[in-house]
Amino acid sequence: MRFGIVLFTSDRGIRPAAAAKAAEDRGFDSFFVPEHTHIPVKREAAHPQTGTADLPDDRYMRTLDPWVSLGTAAAVTSRIELSTAVALPTESDPITLAKTIATLDHLSGGRVTVGAGFGWNTDELSDHGVPGNKRRTVLREYVEAMRALWTQEEASYSGDFVSFGPSWAWPKPIQPHIPVLIGAGGTEKTFKWIARSGDGWITTPYESDVSASTGLLLKHWQEAGREGTPRVVALAYKPDPEKLSAWAEAGVTDVLYGLPDKPEPEVLAYLDRLAGKLAPLGMDTRSA
Repeated sequence: MRFGIVLFTSDRGIRPAAAAKAAEDRGFDSFFVPEHTHIPVKREAAHPQTGTADLPDDRYMRTLDPWVSLGTAAAVTSRIELSTAVALPTESDPITLAKTIATLDHLSGGRVTVGAGFGWNTDELSDHGVPGNKRRTVLREYVEAMRALWTQEEASYSGDFVSFGPSWAWPKPIQPHIPVLIGAGGTEKTFKWIARSGDGWITTPYESDVSASTGLLLKHWQEAGREGTPRVVALAYKPDPEKLSAWAEAGVTDVLYGLPDKPEPEVLAYLDRLAGKLAPLGMDTRSA
């Protein structure tokens, strides 16, 4: 099992580059950041956690750009995986976003994973011209179009929401296949989408029974004729040996722990304590 860090970025507290370097120095395997381009003041979309338009954290309206954040992290690290939990690809132009991600993978030495969401905030999506009832289709087309740009010498794509003729686009990513993980509730609809178009699942903070959900994901994965097993990234609040053992048995491959929204010295102290608790549970801290 791999252990990673998710930093809910904002324009205060520790900077992404400092957090990523500190995580890598302490032996963590991955570093994740989120995305929201903006939060409409007036909206109808309910947050999955609160059930209303109220937000559980004011950082939703203060998030830093994820790809710029990961770019700064790439410059000061050499090993740690760089990912998003989650990005909202459909809120960007797919051709431009494909270039951004390919460039980050090229410059980081092949360390990028895309954690993507369908977008719970349909009002936010609407401002980007994405119909809320079509957001899964739009994301599928974006992923397919970006994969064409990443892998084909003369790339083209034709869909309902993305379309372009034969085109050249470099750099190509160093990785032959950039993984795409979907962060969404563990429903049959989500798992069918992953089995068709994704590489794994990122759980939600309010997911109650991860072990039961992984079985359903694997069922759809196998029915879709996919080889191997999907990657499963579970969000956790504190190291719990019993829970980690059960998750590993159920097919969880990665566990992410969130960082507090505090100044750098306090975050570094928190990382020291967290690494100390995870070392007996299998995390390799020899790079610290």
